[in-house]
Order: sequence, then C-alpha cells, then structure tokens
Amino acid sequence: MSPLDAIRRHHAELTAFRRDLHAHPELGMAEFRTAEKVATALEALGIEVHRGVGGTGVVGVLRNGSGNRAIGLRADMDALPMDELTDLPYRSTVKGAMHACGHDGHTTMLLGAAKYLAETHNFDGIVHFIFQPGEEGCGGALAMLEDGLFERFPCDAIYGMHNRPNMPLGEYAINSGPTAAGGAFFDITITGKGSHGARPEVSIDPVLAACHVTTALQSIVSRNLSPRDAAVVSVTKVVGGDAYNVIPETAVISGTARFFAREVGAQIEEGLKRVAEGVAAGFGASASLDYRLIFAPTINDAEQTEAYAAAAAELVGDAKVARDKPPGMGSEDFSFMMERVPGAYIYLGNGDGAMPHNPRYQFNDEAIPYGAALYARVVEKGLVKDSKG
Repeated sequence: MSPLDAIRRHHAELTAFRRDLHAHPELGMAEFRTAEKVATALEALGIEVHRGVGGTGVVGVLRNGSGNRAIGLRADMDALPMDELTDLPYRSTVKGAMHACGHDGHTTMLLGAAKYLAETHNFDGIVHFIFQPGEEGCGGALAMLEDGLFERFPCDAIYGMHNRPNMPLGEYAINSGPTAAGGAFFDITITGKGSHGARPEVSIDPVLAACHVTTALQSIVSRNLSPRDAAVVSVTKVVGGDAYNVIPETAVISGTARFFAREVGAQIEEGLKRVAEGVAAGFGASASLDYRLIFAPTINDAEQTEAYAAAAAELVGDAKVARDKPPGMGSEDFSFMMERVPGAYIYLGNGDGAMPHNPRYQFNDEAIPYGAALYARVVEKGLVKDSKG
C-alpha cells in the first residue's frame, strides 16, 4: 500500500485534529496549547518527544534499524494576528488570531507522516519531526537553532512544505536554487525641527524630507542593483505628526526589502542608509536607519530538490510535479535551517480559494494526505530499509 493510500485511512482523524487547531489559533512563540497537543499525539505513537525547543518548539525522534543517517521534516505551528471572516463551523474562537496561512494544515500533515512512519517503520535510520514556532516574522527558526536544534538532533537533509491556493489539489511545484526571497524590515527616522504649521520657514520639515526620501528609495533597485538581481524595496508606512497645525520634529518611513541573495540584501541596506541620509541632509534634516533581517533567502539544494520531486512523482505521477517553479518574492524562515543543513522546500496544491494572509483563507483538508504522504515517502527513499530487514 502506498503512503498516500495508507494515510487516507486516517484522514478523518487528521482532519479533526487540524480543525481543532484552526479553532484555537495561537500567535508566534505562544503556541502552548498547539505544542502540547502535538507532543501528546507524538507520545501516543511511541515517538520520543522533546518539548520547549526554542521556546514552544517540539521535536519528535523516531529511530528504526541500525542506520545513523537522519532526515529532518519541519512544519510551522503559528497563526497570524488577524480576525477570521469565514463562516466555517470550526472558525477561530480567538479574537485577533487566525490560521490564515495554513500552518494548522502543515502541522497536521507532519503529524500524519509521523503516524504512518511509526506504524510502518519502513526506513532505516532516524527521523526528526520538527514542529517550529513563530514562523510569521517572530524568529522561531532562529530560536530553535540557537537552542541547539541541529547539535541535539543532527540531520543529513531537511524538508519543508507549504500549501498553495489556486494550484490543483494533488499537484506539487518545486525548483532548485532560490525559491523564496530573503526579507528584511526597515524603519528610517527623519529628524528635523518642529514649528507652527503657519511658520514653515523656521522649521526643518521632516515630513517633506520623508516624502522625498520615499521617492528616492525606488532608485536602489532600478539604479544600484544589477538587472540580473531580482529585488523589491517597498515603503509600506510613513508616519509623521499628530496635528493639523504642527510641523513635527520627526517622521518615520517603514517598509520591507526582498532579495534572493544575502549580498544583495546587504547592498539594499547600504543603499537605504546612503539615500536616506543624503536626501535628508539636503533638507537640513538627519536620518537614521534600523534594518532587520527577518528571513534569509530560501535556497533549495539540488540533490534534495531532486529527491523531493522524485518522491512526489512516485505518489501522483511526473505530470503533476512541476520542477521549474519560478522563485517567489514571499519569504520563509525555514531558510535559516536550510543554511545549516542541505534541504528542499516544496509547494502542494490547496485547490481554489483565497490566498494566504487573507481573512477568508481556508486550508483544504483534502490536501492533508498529499502532504503527509510526501513527507513519509521522502524518508522512505532517503533512509532505504534493507530488504532483509
């Protein structure tokens, strides 16, 4: 029996688990209930459990045979700080929190793989089931790494996945090399001299300077980076002043940068500082930059990409596995783990529906067997069991 067929036998149980997580979402680094439910479920399967890794992270360890090779499988557990606008019977019961990215589904798929592998033991080696907190810009991957994730649970390869709405159910997409962008957040504080709104001549207007800085920042991608280097610099917030008749002392420009190589991110950081300081100085103001790397670029290792794609093709056929997915400008903090261990990150179809981070997003429970089976099959292929065993 294929992993897909075997896991489908537990589909109702897994769906119920996922919907319970959906109804009780928890924000990044505060996934206490979620983590305990995961840990308890793993223990019920006879899997060795380690709680509190990197805060609320959970790692399950399953060994079989005499092999020392280890594979890590990772899923994220956190929800987003937003209200749900669906009419689902299991919609969020927590105000200001919603599983709008499908992490409840990712967690359930990894648990489904753990259940299958604990039942079949069709591998020789070690599997580390990594349930990560705080993916949504909360530093969860780094927290687990700083807590000795790969020193305590060494892996020879690591795999992750994400659902993709408006991609057909039962299909997968992957590519070798950059697959998701690195991401940084920035704040530029412009400091001038406040005044009455009727006396601009005695002010140094930080709002005016901020507007010019915002426009000039667009030159970083168009004129400072090579056309071969895809990147985005987006100003998403400009805040200055509290009253109609007061020119304030300060204004703050905030936004995000996206890139596929760390060196390009460093170029953007330098450009933000140079442009902001130079333009502000032209108005007699000063500028200071706070630049924070939140996500590293997600780079798929060629060998692990092929292993993942081959495992997917065994489940659904080559025609349903796209191996040339264009890189996307979204970000994923699994990237920090993949900088330490060769790995691959794949997308699986979620069927038609709202995109992630939308209050009407819905994870498709029919995708659960496809994700769980792929996690399981890549382990079976990577930790091949001796036919005599």
